[in-house]
Amino acid sequence: MFEIGYALSSEEHPPRDLVANAVRAEELGFTFIGVSDHFHPWIEEQGQSPFVWSVLGAIAQATERLKVGTGVTCPTVRIHPAVIAQAAATTEALMPGRFSLGVGSGEALNEHIFGDRWPPAEIRLAMLEEAIEVIRKLWEGGTVNHHGPHYTVEDARLFTLPESPPPIIVAASGDKAAELAGRAGDGFWSTSPSAETVKTYEQAGGSPDSPRYGQLTLCWAANEDDAGKTAHTVWPNTAITGQLSQDLPTPAHFEQAASMVTEQDVADKIVLGPQVQPYVEAVREFADAGFTHVYLHQIGRDQDGFFRFWEQELGPALRDGGLLS
Repeated sequence: MFEIGYALSSEEHPPRDLVANAVRAEELGFTFIGVSDHFHPWIEEQGQSPFVWSVLGAIAQATERLKVGTGVTCPTVRIHPAVIAQAAATTEALMPGRFSLGVGSGEALNEHIFGDRWPPAEIRLAMLEEAIEVIRKLWEGGTVNHHGPHYTVEDARLFTLPESPPPIIVAASGDKAAELAGRAGDGFWSTSPSAETVKTYEQAGGSPDSPRYGQLTLCWAANEDDAGKTAHTVWPNTAITGQLSQDLPTPAHFEQAASMVTEQDVADKIVLGPQVQPYVEAVREFADAGFTHVYLHQIGRDQDGFFRFWEQELGPALRDGGLLS
């Protein structure tokens, strides 16, 4: 069954608002949420970046049915994979059967803060694959010793384990990451509706029945001009693509890059404005490409307006189009 979720943007909202928005999403029938894990926002205007594991603990207690995943955590540089294994195991224990650990190879923006070398993409993917191995070993219980090319674990044991480990969902924007997701993940996550990514994932061993998450970034507003201005002011980073988005180290550097991004550049990347049909078509693109889940990231402060739009227009339109039960 195709599912629609809601994105909690840690870069834009303080922790209490993130929890309140998760509760509201559950009340309005969203079946899952994804929450970003950043040390810095992309640009100063976004203005926030709470510690995701504290927010997840609060969400576990404030919601009852909503499934929750990190979208995504980098378990390779800023935080050792053994610590992520413990954090994720505890989160799953707090919300049994509702948590999934989304992982990715990260960005320098968040991972450079201790002065560690920021490695090239192929090394980052190798580190991610080894990190997943470490996490799974620790989730099996017992004492773990691991001496790999990137990580060392000595006499480590997780004493707080859930009944079943959470699924690991691997971010995949290119072929190599999709292959890694197929080999080592229980599903994958992407920001573009690429049927080729789905195919690569399955050819690398990903089960056709496994979840495939797409994040759809959008900006609803009562008129298109307001939506365009909000998206350009708050989320110009959507138009900063390629290697640059992985290698820039600070919000100030992203602001320098964003100074060359026009309002039209952002509008070309996302769905925005008050009309419901473009949102329906964007969701359908993911469904047609073979994705099983799409979660919606509303840019900006006006989450209440988006929730009204969802309740009154977008949710009913998706139901009418067979994209929501």
